[in-house]
Amino acid sequence: MSARPEDALSISRALATAKSNGVDRLDAQLMLAALLDRPRSWLIAHDDASLDQAQESAFEQWLTRRRDGEPLAYLLGEKEFHGLKLQVDPSVLVPRPETELLVDWGLRVLQGGPLKAAELRVIDLGTGSGAIALSIKHDCQAAAVTAVDASPTALAIAGRNSQSLNLPITLAPGNWWQAVPGQRFDLALANPPYIAPGDEHLEALRHEPQAALMAQDNGLADLECIIAGAPGHLAPGGWLLLEHGHDQATWVRQRLAGAGFTQVQTLRDLAGIERCTGGRALPATTSAFRVVFPAV
Repeated sequence: MSARPEDALSISRALATAKSNGVDRLDAQLMLAALLDRPRSWLIAHDDASLDQAQESAFEQWLTRRRDGEPLAYLLGEKEFHGLKLQVDPSVLVPRPETELLVDWGLRVLQGGPLKAAELRVIDLGTGSGAIALSIKHDCQAAAVTAVDASPTALAIAGRNSQSLNLPITLAPGNWWQAVPGQRFDLALANPPYIAPGDEHLEALRHEPQAALMAQDNGLADLECIIAGAPGHLAPGGWLLLEHGHDQATWVRQRLAGAGFTQVQTLRDLAGIERCTGGRALPATTSAFRVVFPAV
């Protein structure tokens, strides 16, 4: 990197500026690594290197946006999820580590069933960036995976991620099951909106698409829609797995049981919060999925 005048912003000064602005050091390092197109480890050994004027200006803008609470993933334009690097922007939710629990559960269901991999049909309802659908496809590549979203912009991002990762999936525009009339699936997964309008947590999420976060009826409207439509779109013995709010597991279990699902259960995330609940549609024969999970 060529020498800069004495007042040029060095990496060490940039990190100090970030700290004085209340921006986490790791976040600042990741921003600088992206701007300089260098690994984060390089910054540590070259803290006297300077940013050029364009990089300095961009860093200052990013600091302002990050200080205002905008997710780092939107600044960098990407987020890692389940080992995949996904493109993201403010039209889709930032994929969360908690949602990896839903993916892992889905993969256990698929790997525990008797169907051949080529026969497996999977649907991700409300795909956003494609995080769930692409993670399933990555670990079960022979399965036919459909990704649904009502937002054309979100679906376009999922499509770009599908292409960049070379993980072909079917993109279906529409609202929940309405996007796939007449189709049935062996596994359905969804991380739908489940926050009630006016919830205090929405302020911290104000930079993310509110339609992907909020649901009417105290946050339960979209969960209800998915559960109600599932029996008509799941193959016999198929599974429906849902992510939900910290205080919604009891309602989801009761609603699944009321809709005729069996083996209804809830998994807790690493923080001990009831995070995902699922159940199995009634099998037509005993040869359908027979997956038993330990009590949680």
